[in-house]
Amino acid sequence: MKKNKKIAVEQLEIGTFIRLPVSWKDHPFLFGSFKIKNTAQIEIIKGLGIKDVFFDPDKSDIQPVTSDNINTPKTDEHTLAALKEKMLLQKSEKIEQQQKLKRDLKKTEQQFTRSVAMMRSMVSKVSSRPLNAVGEAKELISNITNMLLSSDNLALHLMSDAKNDEHIYHHSLNVAMLCMLMAKELGWGREEVETIGIGALFHDIGKLKVPSTILNKRVELTTPEENYIKQHPLMSINFLKLADSFPDAAKPLIANHHEFLDGTGYPQGLKADKLDKLSQLIAVVNEYDILCNGSNQTKSKTPSVALGFLYKNYSKKLNAEYVSKLIKMLGIYPPGSIIELSSGQFAMVISVNLQQLLSPNIIVYDQLVPKDLMPIINLQDENMTIVRSLPAASLPPKIHAYLSPRDKISFAIGKN
Repeated sequence: MKKNKKIAVEQLEIGTFIRLPVSWKDHPFLFGSFKIKNTAQIEIIKGLGIKDVFFDPDKSDIQPVTSDNINTPKTDEHTLAALKEKMLLQKSEKIEQQQKLKRDLKKTEQQFTRSVAMMRSMVSKVSSRPLNAVGEAKELISNITNMLLSSDNLALHLMSDAKNDEHIYHHSLNVAMLCMLMAKELGWGREEVETIGIGALFHDIGKLKVPSTILNKRVELTTPEENYIKQHPLMSINFLKLADSFPDAAKPLIANHHEFLDGTGYPQGLKADKLDKLSQLIAVVNEYDILCNGSNQTKSKTPSVALGFLYKNYSKKLNAEYVSKLIKMLGIYPPGSIIELSSGQFAMVISVNLQQLLSPNIIVYDQLVPKDLMPIINLQDENMTIVRSLPAASLPPKIHAYLSPRDKISFAIGKN
């Protein structure tokens, strides 16, 4: 890796990657670091009143002009001023658009937080006030279904990390959201969308019967402990016997969410002919969320790696149509993915428009842009592409702190 060096602005060429030595608010560009795309950008930089910029040879397509070949053209000051004013206006408009997007994301986050609180309340009421718990769950699922079925312009947003004592609620909501979204994409009717949604909300409730010393154990489980945990789907069914208003149609998918088509799942080792389509769908989504969020004994995978892992390693265990649908629905780089851009910058995917999967919204690291103003951009709008996905742990500490990648991946559905 070559060290960045200072070069004169007269040495700039299209294809050189630079960092401006001025505050973000003192120039009209969206980023303080970027690859020069056209001569107009060079002219704008020359008009900033700076003599030098920092040149990054690793991210550049071309070396800067040598001093022997410098040919400084005369700049039309009026044209330059008009161009700069136009860029500043565009920058201001983009900042406003980004602030609106941030406000919308904040609303989605607040709704998600309320859903987590509702989830906690519902679970606490199952044994004492089962009718209330099921009624609240049906209302929550009905509201989500209304949003899903009334709009084709939906986005999947990345949410904040789960607190230590809320992982089960985040996981249950993740599975419910993705199952309902997939059911819609598969063309299922409202009744089936709601059935898989309410079943997913309560699919892990049996884990509340597992001692925390086993559930939160950070070393490998003993065989008896592992066998005990594997009974939690049936514990969930027993738990829900207290609620006679709980839909019978949702119970099989709760009992079977860890069953595999080849009979290697648990707790009953059922095979494909004994598993209905709702059970097969929740098994796919549940496994994906477990891979993303890991457990005390397993390491989390990045969202894109988790999708690839499912595709490569579960061909005999999970419904291939549903796995393919999940991959198609989330895109190659799902929310939470850490990516490197064609510009050489690092970014994190924060949401995907389900109708434009190749153009996710991302936040981009730029050391000259304050974190609270970090750009949320659409890849397509900025004419950038993704070079690769990478684990968050591989990010330099400064970039990691700026992007704040999630240890646990949680999703919420909102209108785009």
